[in-house]
Amino acid sequence: MELKRVVVTGLGAITPLGNDVKTTWESMLNGVSGAGPITLFDASKFKTQFACEVKGFDPNEHFDRKELRKFDRYSQFAVVAAKEAVTDSGLDNENTNRDRVGVVFSSGIGGIDTFDKEVGNYFQHEEIGPKFNPFFIPKMIGDIAAGHISMVYGFRGPNYGTVSACASSTNGAISSFDLIRLGRADAIVTGGAEAAITVSGVGGFNALTALSTRNDSPQTASRPFSASRDGFVMGEGAVCLVFEELEHALARGAKIYAEVVGGGMSADAYHLTASHPEGLGAMLVMNNALEDAKMQPEEIDYINVHGTSTPVGDPSECKAIKEVFGDHAYDLNISSTKSMTGHMLGAAGAVEVLACIQAVLNDIVPPTINFTEGDEDPEIDYKLNFTFNKPQKREVRAALSNTFGFGGHNACIIVKKFVK
Repeated sequence: MELKRVVVTGLGAITPLGNDVKTTWESMLNGVSGAGPITLFDASKFKTQFACEVKGFDPNEHFDRKELRKFDRYSQFAVVAAKEAVTDSGLDNENTNRDRVGVVFSSGIGGIDTFDKEVGNYFQHEEIGPKFNPFFIPKMIGDIAAGHISMVYGFRGPNYGTVSACASSTNGAISSFDLIRLGRADAIVTGGAEAAITVSGVGGFNALTALSTRNDSPQTASRPFSASRDGFVMGEGAVCLVFEELEHALARGAKIYAEVVGGGMSADAYHLTASHPEGLGAMLVMNNALEDAKMQPEEIDYINVHGTSTPVGDPSECKAIKEVFGDHAYDLNISSTKSMTGHMLGAAGAVEVLACIQAVLNDIVPPTINFTEGDEDPEIDYKLNFTFNKPQKREVRAALSNTFGFGGHNACIIVKKFVK
């Protein structure tokens, strides 16, 4: 069976760096940090009191009051990003065969804000007995964003969400890629959304000692590959990508941003929350993606790394890159856009694929911010080009995006310049 080619025809975003694709990408190139004090709840008693929140977002501008009763914040983000991407792609046209368009939209945690509020409300009023919002369960579940998007547009193709912690939306993108190249859909609206800057979200990650506690300097707290890194910074938002079968896209005259050429998956099979210290799962997932794409390591020009700014994760990923890419590792550009967006958890993969697509399209690599000389970690090889603090113009023929999730879930996807 000859596999079909898959291209990207639509982009949408609402992130800590901007409420659309253009602003998000410009902020990345300018090295803008999305971090600041938490405003979504009173975090004054928490070890971590800052995060990368979406700014200037008023759900009433996007949904009527009746609709909002059914939407957790993460689903709001998902639908807003999807509307930008679908409009960008032109798939909202009357001539679209909606039976052949699907939605695979992911979240690592889902409606945790709804869960917090509903359960909190119960314990505040437990003397009168259980009283829950009838929309509690459908607002909370992690697949509902895909359902909402399909209902907005009447897309009746494959519809589900993937859950693999921080690898969720990369796994969703790989699933979308597979569905199209196997001929099961003409197009898939894919991406990820997360809104876990909540009492239990921040409290839970604090209990794991996973978050930075650099409350005196939020904007410099996410500092991948620096010796002084002390954990990740929580982010929120959504990114949506429209994947489409090439001939279908050409037939309707769609603009094409990039081609999706390979995806890999693996497991660390090592630890509940920590990546393998020697990067064994990371090596395997990158090799699997390269094999799927039928590409040699030397054909990759840019890697958007998982790079969360955690003590164990950053060095192990560097080791894996050196093992997979050999001498070519020193010719690559590497960057962690989490230094700017924070860690958007289940949406991290989607925003980082977006960065790869833009790098391939524009021949420029976004930076890793917040590194200062004298803050070198002896476990990290600084001969690697981490694109510190400033973007770098170069030819980007192909880019690879890594995402690794709690539970040892690893996912990797490759995009390259579209050549007809």
